[in-house]
This record gives sequence, C-alpha cells and structure tokens, in this order.
Amino acid sequence: MSAVRLTLFTDPHLYGDENESLRGVATLPALTAALAHARARDWPPDALLVTGDLVQDDPAGYPHFRRLFGALGLPVLCVPGNHDEPQAMQRELAGEPFVLGGFVDLGRWRIVLLDSCLPGSASGALSAPALAALEEALASAGTRHCMVCLHHHPVPMASRWLDRVGLTNAAEFLHVIDGHRNVRAIVWGHVHQSYDALRQGVRLLATPSTCAQFLPKVDEFAVDRRPPAYRTLELRADGSLLTEVVWVEQHAGGSSRSACSAA
Repeated sequence: MSAVRLTLFTDPHLYGDENESLRGVATLPALTAALAHARARDWPPDALLVTGDLVQDDPAGYPHFRRLFGALGLPVLCVPGNHDEPQAMQRELAGEPFVLGGFVDLGRWRIVLLDSCLPGSASGALSAPALAALEEALASAGTRHCMVCLHHHPVPMASRWLDRVGLTNAAEFLHVIDGHRNVRAIVWGHVHQSYDALRQGVRLLATPSTCAQFLPKVDEFAVDRRPPAYRTLELRADGSLLTEVVWVEQHAGGSSRSACSAA
C-alpha cells in the first residue's frame, strides 16, 4: 500500500428523529448527502474516520449512524465527542466495521484514536491512562508514521468562546507528541470549521461539520452559513500528506486542497 486514503466526517450530531435539525440544518439528511457526495468522487478510500459528536445527546441517533456507515464495507474509525453517549456508542457500534479507540495500522501509517471527553462538560481532557496509551502507541509504531485523532482542539482557535471548551490539558498532550518524531498529523473535530497549520513539523487539521458550521475567529458564538463538508486525506509512504476540504453544495462543490510535508 503506497498511500493510505481516508475520508473524514465529523460532528454529524444525529438524533433519533430523522427530521431533527441543529442550528437550521437537518442533520441526518445532511450526513446522508455528504456520504453520497463522497461516494460520487474518489471512492472507496481505505477507511473512514469520524472525529466525534456522532449524535446530539440522543443515543437513538446511533442506529442511523450504524445503518449509514455499517453497509459501506470499509473500516469506520471513531472517537467520541462531548455530545456522544459513551455507553450507548460502545453498545450500538460494537464490532466490525467500527473501531472505537486504540489504534489501527494501515500501510506505513498508524492511526491513533483518543477519547478526550469529560462527562457533563463541553471541554475535554485526556486521562492519565489515555496519555499512557498514546505514549505506548507512538513508542511501539516502529517505522510507521503516526496520525493522532481526538475530538477537542489541542491548540487555540483564535475564538474566545470556543477556546474555553478545548482540550484543558493540551500541554500534557503536546508534551507526549513532542517526544516522538514519528507523529506527522493531529486531527480533531468539535470546532465546526476548517483549520490547517504546522506545529514543529506536525500537521494540525480541523474539519467542518457535516451539518452547521461555526464562524471562525469571533469572540462570541456565531453560526457560519457555509454548507456541510468533509475532508479527504492521502497519507503517503514518505510521511507527507495531501488533504482537501470538500464542501457539499447544491451545485458542483468547491474544495480547498493543500499539500505539505510533515516530516
């Protein structure tokens, strides 16, 4: 496998009610449209990645997620978000093709899945066992490149309200990351907007939601009127990656593509 191709969806915020909306967007039809859009492009990828908030505080949304993703014949790598219900998520998505936590090796890459959720809080944190598991996953990766996935943002988003609900022990997390030269990328959900930066050679990526978006770089909460979106990732054998944010618009959609070596 010369390159690993992933399609990343995040923050679908599903409900049991198929017609329920979040901030003006009917979440299940929006996710269905995003999946259909992805399947009409460069399909199939090697795996699907979903970075949290599969449901909106409603465990009855998980059967919809299982139905949509379970029939695709691809691994579905998931981390929980602050609106997920951990026990219901574990129960409803038990077994193949779903992978909840741990890590997955695909070609020359190791994909590490972290739970950053704090019960009853919109903010996140990585527990001591989670940090230890991250350390072990990175240390045991051998010659593989690593991409680390979580829900909460570990770096500031230049948005006062949003940065109050990020990863509260980001310094501890980044200390572990900085101790391993094989980390090429960190990806997260939660922020409902695109973000693409480099930190000490590590690519930092956030992805817009498959439903409503948050207006970037504002002090107070505001909705961005951009459409639903998802991200494609091509993880190359040399440790570099090519990524594209794909907006699901009514007509032929726009995209934002960027390539960078993370070595």
